[in-house]
Amino acid sequence: MNKTILSVFVCLFLAACGGAQDEAASPDAATGAAGEVAVEQPAASEDGPPPEEAVDVAEPRPGIYSEFTLEANLSHLSDKQREMVAVLIDASRIMDDLFWHQAFGNRDALLEEIDDEAAREFARINYGPWDRLAGNRPFVPGYGPKPPGANFYPADMTDAEFEALEDRRKDDLYSLVRRNDAGELTVEPYNEFYAERLADAAEMLERAAELAENESFARYLRLRADALRTNRYQPSDLAWMDVSDNKVDLIYGPIETYEDQRYGYKAAFEAYVLIKDLEWSERLARFAEFLPELQRNLPVPEAYKAEQPGSEAELNAYDVVYYAGDSNAGSKTIAVNLPNDEEVQLAKGTRRSQLKNAMRAKYDRILVPIADVVIAEDQREHIGFDAFFGNTMFHEVAHGLGIKNLVEGEGTVRAALKEHASPHEEGKADVLGLYMVRELHEAGEIEGDIMDYYVTFLAGIFRSVRFGASSAHGRANMMRFNYFEDFGAFERDDNGHYRVVPERFSEAIDALSREILVMQGDGDYEKAGRMLEELGVIGEALQSDLDRIDAAGIPVDVKFRQGKEVLGIEEY
Repeated sequence: MNKTILSVFVCLFLAACGGAQDEAASPDAATGAAGEVAVEQPAASEDGPPPEEAVDVAEPRPGIYSEFTLEANLSHLSDKQREMVAVLIDASRIMDDLFWHQAFGNRDALLEEIDDEAAREFARINYGPWDRLAGNRPFVPGYGPKPPGANFYPADMTDAEFEALEDRRKDDLYSLVRRNDAGELTVEPYNEFYAERLADAAEMLERAAELAENESFARYLRLRADALRTNRYQPSDLAWMDVSDNKVDLIYGPIETYEDQRYGYKAAFEAYVLIKDLEWSERLARFAEFLPELQRNLPVPEAYKAEQPGSEAELNAYDVVYYAGDSNAGSKTIAVNLPNDEEVQLAKGTRRSQLKNAMRAKYDRILVPIADVVIAEDQREHIGFDAFFGNTMFHEVAHGLGIKNLVEGEGTVRAALKEHASPHEEGKADVLGLYMVRELHEAGEIEGDIMDYYVTFLAGIFRSVRFGASSAHGRANMMRFNYFEDFGAFERDDNGHYRVVPERFSEAIDALSREILVMQGDGDYEKAGRMLEELGVIGEALQSDLDRIDAAGIPVDVKFRQGKEVLGIEEY
């Protein structure tokens, strides 16, 4: 391995993103453009009634989000590229509309019944009447618990009904389950149910392709447009992995399955419009080269590391200029590892996208203040943005490690673990990200103090646990916190301050890596559920520490002021 100093990369990164840290001017601006574009709503019966059992209604909490302006320097883009960015933002608003329907139903009807503007803003942030960062507690009167299957399935559907439905498309990523006029379950593919709006989106992507100056990116946009019409997304995923040297990028369509907490089958609509930092991405890309060796050295039996990551894996850095749909709901993503298609991953690897302006916002406004509350004073010197960036980056790279298909028999890990797949995949990526940091540090590929990464990681757990049990990332962090605590990886003093125990911390990394990777390779659904049930909880001491963080007025996450006006391209 050639010696590389990660801290030099981070210094360059800090200089590159220095202009994106100003507070937004309008504290009550709506998140994104939700509500600006009308979406055709199906009949009320298709949306499924809200649960009949009412529960206590919590107060809306718009103050837990700190507003941040998504700015980026577009001066290096041509006029055609700037117009393309504007078209992609317009197309992304359609993803926002469709996700509203998947997450809740009739957006406009909900917003119209809320009189208080602060509560209405909170509904926009949460894409419904449930607080995503408080276990989906309702904050609008008249609504019961959020259906675990969101609006992908009828709210009154039983598991027995679903299992009895004889339609092989029922667990397809890109379909809804509905009731017909006779009350029977039917399957509606996205490209049919949302046909009109997806046709509009496809036309916008094709218009953007005409403006694209990078031919491989134009090809991806055209294939993505075709995917919206046909429900066949793999060709466009493969094409996206062939795109290079593009200054503008787009993540678009039904992608993640976090919103389906009933079965984990259904993909939710989302979009990111990205401005690529070509120089920074080139510097980061070399770390993907180490994946095969790191896979070979995983602390598990050979059968659980037999798969090899794709040789064309990429690691890139971006400034985000627009979030929409699933990516904009509740807690905001700061790094992405895609595509999710296991066949594409094995053939070409994945692209790990570091969203540096959003990452910087969360570090400055959330992680540093949290560390001042819960980390022992003599270890606070180990909190640093370079370690935060590195941990986040290697989390995404680590999604490519491990195993995608079962060790014995046929089928994927994702299909075998169902609704438990997402939180365990996030947990795997977190702990294997630390494994990668440690291994590369020991090999001399990363310089500096390994404690910087460990202590910053520990502070980051407190940040992510606040996302709550309704978040795959939140549950993964609860599980890891409890596992590491039981292992003696850190200690808590009488003042509620935490201190990393480095030797035990390193041992806990290997132990939890084995637990998760073997469970995934075995497709052990029962163990996956048991681990989350036993470890994915907040104990009394942790809750008291989270209360202290709340009392300090530290925001839980960020919301964005974004759009064409922010970027100065409203004329397009």
